[in-house]
Amino acid sequence: MRPSGATVTETFVELAPVPVLRVRADWNGGGPAEAMARLEAKLPTLKGRRFYGVFREKPDGEEYFACVARVETDDPTHWGVDTGEIPGGRYARRRIRDWEKDLSQLAVQFREMIRILGDLVDSERPEIEYYRSQAEMFVLVPVRAPRTEGGKSPSEQLPGSRSDGSPSQ
Repeated sequence: MRPSGATVTETFVELAPVPVLRVRADWNGGGPAEAMARLEAKLPTLKGRRFYGVFREKPDGEEYFACVARVETDDPTHWGVDTGEIPGGRYARRRIRDWEKDLSQLAVQFREMIRILGDLVDSERPEIEYYRSQAEMFVLVPVRAPRTEGGKSPSEQLPGSRSDGSPSQ
């Protein structure tokens, strides 16, 4: 059972929590791009690092953090960056190729996914951009497992999940 209007471009995945270093975007300044540039400038190397953008609507406005997954040798205090954690759980995921060519498409992709997923969206967790490479990224929208219906477990009802509850590949 796929949510009404869902396309084959979404897959569903279960993510573990990701400890991160992060820099908050200044919406009155350079926004997310400037936050990512500030974060990258703090790191001794970008090689082998996993970068994320984390967005959340809050009562007092929008919040965006440029993030990088922490590694053992990170020194957030010395580098002057915050630490945090990207929440784990179930997410709907969509691949975007050549994302750098049109950054405005990211907001469009998130809005479309949220519209398609409807009441499956978990508004308690943030939306995530995972920068897999300069040519490919994933946008992820947090989802709740649907209520049990007809004797099926929630993982069996959610498209993209295997019957043992683990995410399909």
